[in-house]
Amino acid sequence: MKVELHCHTRLSDGSLTFDEIMEQALENRVTHVAITNHDTTRELEQMVKTGQERGIEIIPGIEVSGFDFKRERRVHILGYYIEPGNPAIESLCSPLLERRHQGCRHAVDRLIQAGYSITWDDVLKYAESGTGVYKQHIMHALIDQGYTTTIYGELYKKLFSRGQNGEQPGIAYTPTEYVDACEAVRVILQAGGVPVLAHPGQYRSFEAVPELVEAGLQGIEVWHPLHDHEDEIRAREFALEFDLIMTGGSDFHGFYGEKEVELGSKSPGLTVVNELKARKVALSRR
Repeated sequence: MKVELHCHTRLSDGSLTFDEIMEQALENRVTHVAITNHDTTRELEQMVKTGQERGIEIIPGIEVSGFDFKRERRVHILGYYIEPGNPAIESLCSPLLERRHQGCRHAVDRLIQAGYSITWDDVLKYAESGTGVYKQHIMHALIDQGYTTTIYGELYKKLFSRGQNGEQPGIAYTPTEYVDACEAVRVILQAGGVPVLAHPGQYRSFEAVPELVEAGLQGIEVWHPLHDHEDEIRAREFALEFDLIMTGGSDFHGFYGEKEVELGSKSPGLTVVNELKARKVALSRR
């Protein structure tokens, strides 16, 4: 029995539709799938119903694009068993979705000015029916024009580098104003969800754990495709110290993933799903 606790669809920055995700889940014998699109709970109610019809439990989730302003690091917060369309979530995330979309519009304008043969319409077709444009959509349009063969690689680094350690940022890099990570934790709790720190090894966000726990953090992602053995050990240590649920997932994005993974490949097992459900009940009684 496989469980997938970190999965994105075309509504955010995944390359596959929800129906295509369902097909892969059936092929890979994945019985539980958490849909954790970035900064939106759109269509989750229908996804849950469709999952029931197909014999797959859909866990309504979200991944909020948070930020640790003290240390200037990205801190993503997963929310499980969240209430779709909750006003607190909408209020927090809707402006963020618009800022990201407009930032990508500016990025495309800069690429056109730099001589790249793409248009905004080229990019929009990959974001069709979603919540906005992501960098992956821009890279897909560049692939179509023959500039590269991969989403992530040398061209991505050249165009979207953040310019850390004294380096100049890429010509298409446009900083997005993310939301405070501790506020993301609190809002997920308000929406009836269970907040979990996503891939702390990838973003080096371990130092923020004590503050996130004070805000109400309930779990930490231990198993992730971009975590090495030391990241897993460190995440486990924080989980034990702060009584956090140890979760994991493939962070599935299809073709748009930073690493090629199979849906359910980082399955933490059904025990973790039951722990999340139990923690949700306990939180509702507070």
